[in-house]
Amino acid sequence: MAVGWAIAEAVARYPLPNQEHAVQSMDFRAEHRQGQTLSPRLQHAVRLLQMSSMDFSATVRDLLGRNPFLDGEDGEDGGDGGDGGDGADDEMAAVQPAEATGALAAAADEGGVTDLRDDDRDLWQADGATSLRRAEDGDLSALDMMVADTSLAVHLHGQANLLDLPERALFMARAIIESLDDDGYLRTPLDELTSLVPVSPPATLADLQLALAVVQSLEPAGVAARSVGECLQLQLHTIPCPLARGLAQRIVADNLPLLAARDVQGLAHALGEPVARVEQVCDRIRRLDPRPGWRFGSTRVAYVVPDVIVRRVQSQWTVHLNPAVVPRVRLNQVYADLFKRHRSAQNTEMAGQLQEARWTLRNVEQRFSTILDVAEAIVRRQRHFLEFGTMAMKPLGLKEIADEVGIHESTVSRVTNNKYIATPIGVFELKYFFSRAMVSASGSACSGTAIRGLVRDIIEAERPVAPLSDAEITRQLAQQGLVVARRTVTKYRQMLRIESVERRRRHA
Repeated sequence: MAVGWAIAEAVARYPLPNQEHAVQSMDFRAEHRQGQTLSPRLQHAVRLLQMSSMDFSATVRDLLGRNPFLDGEDGEDGGDGGDGGDGADDEMAAVQPAEATGALAAAADEGGVTDLRDDDRDLWQADGATSLRRAEDGDLSALDMMVADTSLAVHLHGQANLLDLPERALFMARAIIESLDDDGYLRTPLDELTSLVPVSPPATLADLQLALAVVQSLEPAGVAARSVGECLQLQLHTIPCPLARGLAQRIVADNLPLLAARDVQGLAHALGEPVARVEQVCDRIRRLDPRPGWRFGSTRVAYVVPDVIVRRVQSQWTVHLNPAVVPRVRLNQVYADLFKRHRSAQNTEMAGQLQEARWTLRNVEQRFSTILDVAEAIVRRQRHFLEFGTMAMKPLGLKEIADEVGIHESTVSRVTNNKYIATPIGVFELKYFFSRAMVSASGSACSGTAIRGLVRDIIEAERPVAPLSDAEITRQLAQQGLVVARRTVTKYRQMLRIESVERRRRHA
């Protein structure tokens, strides 16, 4: 009580500043404020818009597999999608990409009632029975006749099983094989593997070193190396000449940084050998494989599938969506109607899937219509590039396309990222056509893409024995009225993946 009375007296004697305002701030007040928030539906649409064609196709296939209200072109993912006698399925399957967006929207909003016909159900069951009979007959399909990919571990295990090794040594060799990465390297230290190999008595470091030597003797040469230098040393026995093999051993063991820098003069000076002989041995070392594990396993090739195709019809450039990237997806009206007839409060999950199916159709429509509009606007601005090449590229910003199409700049950025356009002169990413303006000496604007093309032309026209430095390229551009900094020329050269003047001179 004394402590409480002392605090009350102190507050009364020394009031807090703005005490009256602080008391009034405890009142409840209603305020109206405006703010921007992204709803879950809008966030999902934005994610679909910025996806590449491959990722978008995978997402649509995933939705077709788990959402019963969505049907693909063949109707195998969600049952039969409607009346088989009215030709609506054939019309959807044959719709062109430019018309697909409107058809998808119509399918999303379609509310007609379609009955599940008995002949459709019989056809569905008959197709499944045919597939079973085909499997029972033992006929091989094209997929069954494909060559299976052999992984590096399987390849090495097959060789290790043919060796006359004790069971303990074979077990440790298998443990090392399973510890290799995709490049064929052993990244895990041997002292850590001693506790991971369950053998009795426990494996020692000397045991694992012997097992490592066994694995390193297998094919491909260089496997189970712990560094690039060791990987190359394991492959030096493939050099037939003893003198060249000895010199290569000295280079790899003691002068690997000079080899990586292609400094032939420095290697010749350090080894005391003629330059011509050192260059010959270096060329032989470069033919070795620094990643022996890449020869095995599935080699996934990342293909570029253009989203938009540009063709020239007479004197006009026409833009069309690529039919290969437009998914043939529709609403399964039969399931939708059945759900409407028997809908109850317990079917909240099915209601969410139906709403997701309608959102997916609208998002597909919005995605491809936006891509087509942006591509058409870009082609109208850069038609001289299609006719005359890189030097005719005009400066272009995201705001110009956004104002013409009527969307936000961020939307243009998402549309042009990981989207490709096929033209008569090559396949380009849509963002390739955007570059800031650089003013020339005459006052005209020039794009950075055009300057990069000019830098490439200058380097291709140089004499091989006398390559041009970045400063000399800068002077040649200035003579043509393009004032560009030397560091900008260096950046453009690196973007073009062109080596420096010293390395070009060594190659010459």
